[in-house]
Amino acid sequence: MPPETTKSKPAFAAVILAGGSGTRFWPRSRRARAKQVLPLDGERTMIQQTVARLEDMMPDHDVWVITNNLLSDLITTQLPEVSETRILREPEGRNTAPACGLAAFLLEREAPETIIGIFPSDHTIGNVARYHMILRAGIKLAASGPNMVVLGVPPTRAETGYGYIELGAAVTPTTVGGEAIPVRRVRRFTEKPDAAHARTFLRSGNYVWNSGMFLWSARTLADAIREHAPAMAPLLEKIAAAFGTPEFEQVFAELYPQCESISIDYAVLEPRSAKGEAASELYCLPADFAWNDLGSWAALHEFVSESKEPRNCNVIEAGHDVQIGSSGCYVYSPGKAVALVGVKDLVVVETGDALLITTRDGSQDVGRVVAELKKAGRHDLI
Repeated sequence: MPPETTKSKPAFAAVILAGGSGTRFWPRSRRARAKQVLPLDGERTMIQQTVARLEDMMPDHDVWVITNNLLSDLITTQLPEVSETRILREPEGRNTAPACGLAAFLLEREAPETIIGIFPSDHTIGNVARYHMILRAGIKLAASGPNMVVLGVPPTRAETGYGYIELGAAVTPTTVGGEAIPVRRVRRFTEKPDAAHARTFLRSGNYVWNSGMFLWSARTLADAIREHAPAMAPLLEKIAAAFGTPEFEQVFAELYPQCESISIDYAVLEPRSAKGEAASELYCLPADFAWNDLGSWAALHEFVSESKEPRNCNVIEAGHDVQIGSSGCYVYSPGKAVALVGVKDLVVVETGDALLITTRDGSQDVGRVVAELKKAGRHDLI
């Protein structure tokens, strides 16, 4: 079982992954205006909310953002509290393993015992107090050895759009604020299942959704990259060594695209779990804080419906609306009058140059629209 840490307050840094394009939120989300920089569920954008709810965890505001050239200027404007030198612009998207690994090598050079939290930039958290409690437990556990901590969301349905984590044996809970937070070993990671397997996972009670949030020390992650992604490690180390010098941008642009495009799950977590749950030093904490990744228009409809209880379960953002015999719809058409008459479970999203009409069930496939537009050469719409 993992030993208790002797450090009362280990250093903590947040790494926000903000490089995606959010194609499932087309037409509002575009390459240069992706989901994370949109105010989908309130006045603040998704990335602003992500950083704001971490403020209490970091008195020194040790935040790093990894994004791309299309979004970096907008993110810099939206996050004035984050140093521009810590908003890193990937010269080419290479998935999450190089991004996480680069952060590890950068921090390892300065303070290898720093606990790094990896956070997607576009998730919502309903219970922030509980979120902080679980993060403190995860930081404590990650600081107690070469441990990798994943946050697993208790599943509420047979979801096929998420990766799953199969839980192993329970170990000694981690105590934070007088509460014992349960800890489970990780048996294995399972990619997005088909519907039959998802139902089996849900019935078993021994699987959780992979939230994409991880905690580990800079040294632990850097060593894991060296072990499991040996071709990538020296490239990232050279980039990290150039950070803060006039040559950084050139070195970054030259070496980063040479890294394999692979997720941190495939590059590190899955091979680490293959060592067996007793030897992998992989642990899972319960992400029981009302998490939602807002992965589609249907998910956004569900999230807003639960939090605001709209009339007839219609979520409408418009200049004025009329609802007659209609229910379960999501409509975004700001500034216009919208009338819903005798329709159910529709998604209608209007922007200045595009109109999306689908159903809530069909909204998972909106990303295919972007693929079709790309094939048609309509880059002005993506």
